[in-house]
Amino acid sequence: MPLKAKTRSRSTRIAVTLISGLLPVLLGAAILYMQAGRALKQDAEQTAEEAIRQFDLMLDNNAQAARELLPLAGQSCGEVTLALREQVTRRPFVRSTNLVWDNNLYCSSLFGDYQEKVNPGDYTQGALWLLSGNPVTPNTAVLVYRLSEGNKGALSTLDGYHLINTLRLIGGNTLLVLQVGPDWISADGKVHTGTAPDLPVAQSHLTSGRYAFAVEAGFPKGETWRYIRSEYPPLLSLLIFFGVIAGAIGHVLQKRSSAPTQEMQRALEASEFIPYFQPVVHGDSKSWSGAEVLMRWQHPKEGLVRPDLFIPFAEHSGLIVPMTRSLMRQTAALLAPQSASFNKPFHIGINITASHCQDLELVKDCREFLDAFEPGSIHLVLELTERELIEPTAITLQLFEQLRELGVKIAIDDFGTGHSSLGYLRQFNVDFLKIDQSFVAMIGVDTLSSHILDSIIELAVKLDLALVAEGVETREQSDYLSVHQVNFLQGYLFGKPMPGAEFISALSDH
Repeated sequence: MPLKAKTRSRSTRIAVTLISGLLPVLLGAAILYMQAGRALKQDAEQTAEEAIRQFDLMLDNNAQAARELLPLAGQSCGEVTLALREQVTRRPFVRSTNLVWDNNLYCSSLFGDYQEKVNPGDYTQGALWLLSGNPVTPNTAVLVYRLSEGNKGALSTLDGYHLINTLRLIGGNTLLVLQVGPDWISADGKVHTGTAPDLPVAQSHLTSGRYAFAVEAGFPKGETWRYIRSEYPPLLSLLIFFGVIAGAIGHVLQKRSSAPTQEMQRALEASEFIPYFQPVVHGDSKSWSGAEVLMRWQHPKEGLVRPDLFIPFAEHSGLIVPMTRSLMRQTAALLAPQSASFNKPFHIGINITASHCQDLELVKDCREFLDAFEPGSIHLVLELTERELIEPTAITLQLFEQLRELGVKIAIDDFGTGHSSLGYLRQFNVDFLKIDQSFVAMIGVDTLSSHILDSIIELAVKLDLALVAEGVETREQSDYLSVHQVNFLQGYLFGKPMPGAEFISALSDH
């Protein structure tokens, strides 16, 4: 159909275009962000697992050296020095070994006889102690492994170089931290006391199942976006491409959705909105008393368009006023030459809406319409439709007063179905009530609707208003309305809406 959507303001169209373009980009970016987050989380977990495996392997060497030396604890240092140094030579990650008796370190692979007090409380779970350095390498971290049994004890040390090297090589772009009890060390080689810091992105915590240490792996702030830029550049370009395409499609669709206004304006200028006429007959004699002028759209491609498909849109867009003006001029051009032969006064009904009542231009249009006919040959009846509420403003009241002075009649269309019908009776000087076809259709079928119809007829009689019944299609309906003294009848029983030439031909026959 020629009309499918409402118009939008320019700012709204721009906003919709931007949203159309940004939405796929944002949704795609969110999906990529989540995917990158999962990838980084998996990377951190794998890094933590590999770090645990490597540190366990290093400590396995130290634990094996301590187990082999523990039985020698208590023997004189001179007797076991070679054994201590043998373990250092054989074990790749053992920097030094020591023997302890009764918590006193008395023999070292580095110094031989040596005296130093050992505090078991310094060791996490009595087994591991991370130091920032010792007298031999004061600026290099050392990890000490302790094995004890009764008074016996054996210590083996792991050089911080191996720890730092592992943190750097395994970590790569990952932030990797080794935590031993209250102390932790990162790839910079410095030992810190306290809980390891939280890692902003994809933090993974993993504890060794064999030794008293844990690792933290993660990434610095902003790593997710850096990962996306480095790993997904084609997808980012594709997202931007899709965003541009979506924005362009949104723009084109909006132009298509705004096209109805332009299409209706074009149709108005091309005089495609033409009058159709449906006869109105006297309720008693059934002779023609006039006609209601109905607007039709003779579209060059769609053919004849029903009014319910374009009239509401015309009202919304503000084009209904110039369309009605064109309809009145075409009606005058068709019927005015026939006015001398009318059964006077011939009623011509034209629908108006709230848009017509916002200024006094309607008075000018009605005066021009009446001047085209032979004086006294017609009654112009303006039918108030109730799709939009007509507010009783000062302009509206002045408009109806001037229309009354001009001799224009006022009818309320589809009376009984709108929210404002009774209000119109109080506010405006009404001449006719048009009974909605939904009540007429229920004659002889629905008792409640018949009661409502009778009440409308009774109300019209009390208010001295003429009645027009719409939608009369059967003889039973016609007879019922005639018996109840309804003044005028309109419906397919007496004639369908017809174009001007056909109506004029039928009018001459009546």
